[in-house]
Amino acid sequence: MSPRAACRLEALGHRVYDYVNGIADWKAAGLATEGSGQQDQRVIDAMRPDVPTCRPEETIADISSRITDDRWDVCIVIDCDRKAIGRIRNGDLGADPHHRARDIMEPGPSTVRPDSRLEPLVRRMHHKNAPHVTVTNPQGELLGLLLRDDADRVLAGEPRERIWRDCDCCPGQWTS
Repeated sequence: MSPRAACRLEALGHRVYDYVNGIADWKAAGLATEGSGQQDQRVIDAMRPDVPTCRPEETIADISSRITDDRWDVCIVIDCDRKAIGRIRNGDLGADPHHRARDIMEPGPSTVRPDSRLEPLVRRMHHKNAPHVTVTNPQGELLGLLLRDDADRVLAGEPRERIWRDCDCCPGQWTS
């Protein structure tokens, strides 16, 4: 679209985006699309955005309460730009409470994009006995976590509205 046409649309009250990276990158960032193409279930349809996070310099004592409740058994380590750089599992918390996240994290967690097809990914997760996978945008920024059990429920046809529940002052949560 020409800059002049974009300016005219903005003057008419429309929101205009100049996304130079293309539609594949737009979808991989989890941004909304329209169209009549086949709508396979995607990772974003089952992803949880409320995953616990920590910074590399935080101590085990600082982060242990985030992943010892019954909702989570993992914390994603992010840098100052929200890039997923590591993962700490609940089982890793037995170390000295003064150790830093950077000392006990598993570096470079496997990631997927939110526009990835859900069904083949969940099949691989079952095959590898992977309980979850980290979801990032193309720039590596954390978007959330895909839990295999949640994805199974979505693939079984359970409406997302019955699984995901918004609550006061939070982005929402999955329900049993």
